[in-house]
Amino acid sequence: MDSLRQEKIQKFEEFVDRRLKPDVVHAIADDKIFDQQKIFSDLRKNIENLEKNSVTSLRTLVNLGSEVYMQAEVPDTQRIFVDVGLGFHVEFTWSEALKFISLREEKLERQIEEYTRLIASIKAQIKLVCEGIRELLQIPEEKTVEGRVF
Repeated sequence: MDSLRQEKIQKFEEFVDRRLKPDVVHAIADDKIFDQQKIFSDLRKNIENLEKNSVTSLRTLVNLGSEVYMQAEVPDTQRIFVDVGLGFHVEFTWSEALKFISLREEKLERQIEEYTRLIASIKAQIKLVCEGIRELLQIPEEKTVEGRVF
């Protein structure tokens, strides 16, 4: 194999290893968005349960940090504080909170779709580069038989 072809193959491999694979790993590892989605989903379910059961007051455990809990009494559940980001909490009625949660869930869903497209795009680039390497090495394409998985 000539040195020019070998140099091209090495550059392709470096591009995949140093750029594309880390991009995929970073995109997949950035799961904060899924954590947020779960938090808002849980909050929505809790508010709906409070409404359904007409709960006006309750006793609960509050996490003080480092998994240290304390009993707390909520004398009026009609208004709640919701973390809206950047450390800010806004006081909402149940219906206001549900509207806000719905908007946030829609936004998170769009972001998840965007991440999914990004990951698919990076994987397609990896496949394209691998195909280029295969051609440079003059390896024939793998033949598959329809309906069979090997």
